[in-house]
Amino acid sequence: MDIDSAQPSEDLTGGRACKASLCDKVAHFFKGAVTVWELVKSGGWMMLPIILSSIAALGIVAERLWTLRASRVAPEHLVGQVWVWIKDKQLNKDKLKELRASSPLGEILAAGLANSKHGREIMKECIEEAAARVIHELEHYINALGTIAAMSPLLGLLGTVLGMIDIFSAFTSSGMTTNAAVLAGGISKALITTASGLMVGIPAVFFHRFLQRRIDELVVGMEQEAIKLVEVVQGDRDVDLAGSKK
Repeated sequence: MDIDSAQPSEDLTGGRACKASLCDKVAHFFKGAVTVWELVKSGGWMMLPIILSSIAALGIVAERLWTLRASRVAPEHLVGQVWVWIKDKQLNKDKLKELRASSPLGEILAAGLANSKHGREIMKECIEEAAARVIHELEHYINALGTIAAMSPLLGLLGTVLGMIDIFSAFTSSGMTTNAAVLAGGISKALITTASGLMVGIPAVFFHRFLQRRIDELVVGMEQEAIKLVEVVQGDRDVDLAGSKK
């Protein structure tokens, strides 16, 4: 009887301990959230454009990483597939429309194929015109990300300067003697905007360079595929299904 009566007591104690642990975790979470909010408030109104810039940068990076996937921009073996259509005499307006809508590389190839009967030079000019449009689309939002990368640290610095002006103006207007502890606390709050601006600007610079490099690699790859198409169509070389040179 003693053992049976002790078991429910142990279960009850364990349940209370779990609830207490959960409550501690929730309290710790909200305490951290409050601390972040207090930091944002102490940074002043200049924190608002910095926060908006961080949200915009995050959205641009996520959208560009998804859009600039190699499998979407320049699918493998696309030139080989086009050559199969040409050999099988299946290349018609519907196929060109399908090719143009399939990918940015397909848009470039379709522009060349649509004018392949007019000779090599006309075909290359049409490909170059289509490539210019495609590259413009690939670079969408990249300049905006670069602007955020350059602007965020400056916003942070401006917030710090304004905060320092407010601190020293308050001391001057009140006629108070400078208290080192109070002055240090005010300066630390003023520096919050600089730290926040750098926290936004540094990742923005990294992803701006990273995405620009990816665009350059994709453009080089598409250029090689377009040249290969011109040579294949004009009879300078053949291509297998994998797009490799024979």
